Amino acid sequence: MAKYLNALAPVIHAIEQGFVEQLNEQNLIQRFTPEFKKLLQDSTWLEPEFKKPHPEYYQQYLLYLDPEERFSIVSFVWGPGQKTPIHNHEVWGVIGVLEGAEVSTPYTRDEAGLHPVAQCDYLEVEDIDWFTPATGDIHAVNNAFEDKVSISIHIYGANIGKIERFTYQPDGTAKPFISGYSNF
Repeated sequence: MAKYLNALAPVIHAIEQGFVEQLNEQNLIQRFTPEFKKLLQDSTWLEPEFKKPHPEYYQQYLLYLDPEERFSIVSFVWGPGQKTPIHNHEVWGVIGVLEGAEVSTPYTRDEAGLHPVAQCDYLEVEDIDWFTPATGDIHAVNNAFEDKVSISIHIYGANIGKIERFTYQPDGTAKPFISGYSNF
């Protein structure tokens, strides 16, 4: 078994156990958060092929896909200054920083358009943030650094590479997209 899969095994097991217990989204996230925090304490488990930045675009590498596609685990590699457009997820998600730092700017959406929430989330190594569609899952993310790479691990409540979701213009106009993965 690959080194990274061994490292992910306790998190995967905790998520699977949460499904067996039929936990709601928030309780499921709380169930696996302790194992996820342990995973973020040392980045040596993540193999170099999943840490490669691209000079222009952030990279989204699939690390694990549940056989039933109930969840996926992905590494995001942020080159210096890279960022996402404003987007949503359509499923629950948990983000943890493995190396560097990232900034997440949450948004609310109403008939007048998009509005950034007053406080951005600045996440450093071992910090975790989470969302569900019910609690608000529209945000933009950027590497906190202009001069170095940052890496975060994302866990989503589906095969995020296949989910149709949306990017948003400031006026709230939505455009559908499917992200796919950088390693497929």
